[in-house]
Amino acid sequence: MKITEKIIKKHGLKLEEYENIKKLLKREPNLLELGIFSAMWNEHCSYKSSRIHLKKLPTKGKHVIQGPGENAGVIDIGDDDAIIFKIESHNHPSYIEPYQGAATGVGGILRDVFTMGARPIALLNSIHFGSPTHFKTKSLLNGVVSGIGGYGNCIGIPTVAGETKFNETYNENILVNAMAVGHAKKDKIFYSKAKGLNKSVVYVGSKTGRDGIHGASMASAEFDDNSEEKKPTVQVGDPFTEKLLMEACLELMKDNSIISIQDMGAAGLTSSSVEMASKGELGIELELDKVPCREENMSPYEMMLSESQERMLIILEDGKEEHAKKIFDKWDLDFVVIGKTTNTNNLTLKFNKEVQGEIPIEALASKAPIYNREWTKKIIKKKKINLKDLKKIKLEDALVKILSSPNHSNKSWVTNQYDQSVMCDTVQKSGSDAAIIRIHNKDKAIAVSVDSSANYCKSHPVTGGKQIVCENWRNLITVGAKPLAITNCLNFGNPENKEIMGEFAECLEGIKEACEFLNYPVVSGNVSFYNGTNKKNIYPTPVIGGVGLIKRLSKPISHNFKKNNSSIILIGKTFGHLEQSCFLKENYSIIEGMPPEINLLNEKNNGEYLLKLIDKNLILSAHDISSGGLITALSEMSMNSKYGAKILKPKKLTNLFEYFFGEDQARYIVEIDTNNLIKVKKILKDGNIYFEEIGITQKDQFEIESEFNISIKELFKINNEWYNNF
Repeated sequence: MKITEKIIKKHGLKLEEYENIKKLLKREPNLLELGIFSAMWNEHCSYKSSRIHLKKLPTKGKHVIQGPGENAGVIDIGDDDAIIFKIESHNHPSYIEPYQGAATGVGGILRDVFTMGARPIALLNSIHFGSPTHFKTKSLLNGVVSGIGGYGNCIGIPTVAGETKFNETYNENILVNAMAVGHAKKDKIFYSKAKGLNKSVVYVGSKTGRDGIHGASMASAEFDDNSEEKKPTVQVGDPFTEKLLMEACLELMKDNSIISIQDMGAAGLTSSSVEMASKGELGIELELDKVPCREENMSPYEMMLSESQERMLIILEDGKEEHAKKIFDKWDLDFVVIGKTTNTNNLTLKFNKEVQGEIPIEALASKAPIYNREWTKKIIKKKKINLKDLKKIKLEDALVKILSSPNHSNKSWVTNQYDQSVMCDTVQKSGSDAAIIRIHNKDKAIAVSVDSSANYCKSHPVTGGKQIVCENWRNLITVGAKPLAITNCLNFGNPENKEIMGEFAECLEGIKEACEFLNYPVVSGNVSFYNGTNKKNIYPTPVIGGVGLIKRLSKPISHNFKKNNSSIILIGKTFGHLEQSCFLKENYSIIEGMPPEINLLNEKNNGEYLLKLIDKNLILSAHDISSGGLITALSEMSMNSKYGAKILKPKKLTNLFEYFFGEDQARYIVEIDTNNLIKVKKILKDGNIYFEEIGITQKDQFEIESEFNISIKELFKINNEWYNNF
């Protein structure tokens, strides 16, 4: 078949990229080879627009065993225990086919974790939908949530935390980010780097079908009005087979049979074989007629580009083939030796004993395009919002408006579809700042959380990038965990647009600054570009997934008030920042100005001193302050308890709306037994930590001095109304 300009463009390649392919091959590629280049050179697999910027992120630290570059990141949590985790996007597939797109997103991220030898112990997600009034939103929400729950529940991994948000910027391009966390022993971590010559390359798992062909390429392009036609590019998942595959792989990992192992994810057999060979600086030869297929007459092109799920590629030690086959036979899974490692440094593809394609590995990997795309710095239009110009509203009415809004309403309709307790190690479920998972049979645990803040990133990308790292940091601290490392999923629009590329570059600068200052390295992640339809790009939405360590799990901290008549302290200064606030958005439809300033020194000091108080058992409950400000955080602490609060009016800020709804950062609310109040105040004063006594807890009521008094039952009802009526 002659390669035409139309065929080149259909494969998502630029004409200049095709010319580069010809130079590397020193000839014209055939269709199979073109498809392989398309898969490996697309944005999703090559990171060609982001790699330059990603190199700036801090990736090393005291606890880091493996940073970016493997299937997932690995951190040391002591006692020879390691935590393996990563977050990835499945945005485009989930918009086209919500159930399968979300389900296979969960399946794919789980494979990234157990491929490295870890038993998965928790799933998290960050899902973003368009306006609730958009005609597609309800069906997309139903499909995605069902897909996440369906896959996770069936395979038996608890979905313990996440976030569900709505914004019209996602009307035509939803975001579905899935995170998985696993536990392994430090001496039983497996990598994808191929080693040795003439080693058996083994295909295991499900058979290969025609689903998902060009899935990675589809994920590297903008949508248009014909996006529905891309349904065949969406993979189909089978959680029951994945469970078998996971158990078979973990069983084989108990001995010394495996040299390297790689999940067949995006770009399927192509990416898995190329990545293994590239890391090992070897060649690899595949006999494609041996690939187990579930459909008749599949071509080499289809086999190499299929993204059928629940498959692995393994390189075995000599003589281990029979032993390994017995294990996979026991679990009723395909096990076929389909190739070998070579010293050619080529990807050699045979079919019916004839060579169908031969490509230098480096042409697909190290010599893939790297673009230093032009970008423009965000021009900030500073505009101070004058509250006097706004219509008068009551404090209580403003709070009700926020608590009943889609983004702040109770999400139990979503979380109730996820099994959060399977495996019996979930100590704290979704609903708190972070979930807590016990390390099985031990008195220690990890805390996990995912966070994003698209409005902040849109208005000032550098500050927004810093803020989301800090919010994630705070969420772990409030449950008593020491933050150790993060994974990120960077969701942006078209990188060929200078403004979009600028948002990306500046957001990463903010993430870098915060991670460096907080000693909070990035160990894994994913970049998702081209999120948009018909030139309408989403807001920049970096999602941060954090993992922290709780060394002694004696008494987990949550954010619900615990006792009557205990003291409530606000840690951190309040300046009353209302620009880009939830208060202005929900009450006045104003989305303007700068996000709140980030003082990294205050973030670090305030967080570390709160951890000291928790370690000394001086804290009853704690909650960070973020979207919606102080009053929203206090309401959340009340609604999840039988105790409310009686809060004093501020002595310094005279404007109550600025004080109660301002979204100043580096702040926490803590509940303290009155018997410990003197000790707590001394520790904070000695550390030069700013704090205020703002009130006490009380039964059944939430009260702001001289302003309003509302029952907890009523608050709960208000908070549950939107989802119940949606």
